[in-house]
Amino acid sequence: MLSARSLRKASVPPSLLSDPSPGCLQPTRLAIHVNGDGDSCSAYFASGGRVYKIEISMEEEEMLSKGKQSLLIPINVQVISSSVVDRCPHRSEIQSVVLAEGEGDSCLILGTVDSYGHLIVSHLDTVADDIDRASYSVPPRDSGVGEGSWAGLGFSPTQKSMVAVARELCKSIDIYDQDIHIRSLRTLWCPSSVTFMRCFPQESDTNSMLAIAEGSQLSIWDLRMHNNGGCIQRVSGPVGGMLYSVCSSPSGLIAAGGTDRAVTIYDPRKWSALSRWVGCSKYEITGLSFSSIDQSFIYVQGVDYEITCGRWSERERAFSFRGDSNWLGFSKCADTDVVAGWCESGSIFVADVRQDLLSAVGV
Repeated sequence: MLSARSLRKASVPPSLLSDPSPGCLQPTRLAIHVNGDGDSCSAYFASGGRVYKIEISMEEEEMLSKGKQSLLIPINVQVISSSVVDRCPHRSEIQSVVLAEGEGDSCLILGTVDSYGHLIVSHLDTVADDIDRASYSVPPRDSGVGEGSWAGLGFSPTQKSMVAVARELCKSIDIYDQDIHIRSLRTLWCPSSVTFMRCFPQESDTNSMLAIAEGSQLSIWDLRMHNNGGCIQRVSGPVGGMLYSVCSSPSGLIAAGGTDRAVTIYDPRKWSALSRWVGCSKYEITGLSFSSIDQSFIYVQGVDYEITCGRWSERERAFSFRGDSNWLGFSKCADTDVVAGWCESGSIFVADVRQDLLSAVGV
């Protein structure tokens, strides 16, 4: 069983950002990273055409308390430092911010994409901010013609130079190897979420499979295939509804959620639903992420101001916490269970989740 060790609340300084831009429904404009030995974490978030960074203390605090309905009560903490990330000169509103581990312990890869599909990837040094590392910019294939909309991106889990960029109204997924365009995928419906799949142990190539939420369907794409444009499977989701989020676990399982307020777990070996957790969120689900500690747990972010952690196989809730206003961003660290949410009020909530020792030893 997972339990939250702490829940911290930090406020973005008004001198850094006073009025964040509204963005789109998907909360993809926040990325969280735990620094060094875990004494602090860095939150990267986008508003308008700029990316901001604040460092939040994660040192030991007082015991975690709970309120009504067992909701976690946050502890107010100070922001250690705040700054503007000047490596991302977008001209339109940034829609997605993604972090990936780079080469070495002190290197991070920051990817951002704006509403017209302009992609910028920067290598950041987590130790010395004044060290210049490589960065590159990729303009959209159509030169930004047309109406702006939500855009998302995802890094390949094993080959960080490979990036998938999704554009909603264009109904397209563009695959890049650094700044070289590899191919484009054309979806039937407007894509709302994209992720590279983690393949099962018997599979060797983890750079070729994509899971895309488009309309009410979950579509699976193989970049090695050309029949049907590369689409190898379609799974129907909520009838008359929409899927807003899709994520993949290290073991290869796929989770999808949307307007039906339910999380469905799929087994890619059979393309059948292993479990369906109904009513895990009060409102539409726009963010999902599997736990890195125990893959039988999943984090669910609702469109309002609540984040829930629960065991999907048993359909039971472990804990939940709420923000003080609607979410603008939702993120989980890639290799540890540190979950963050950014509210439109300017507050950032960070939950540090660990495995319950009593349940681990069977007490």
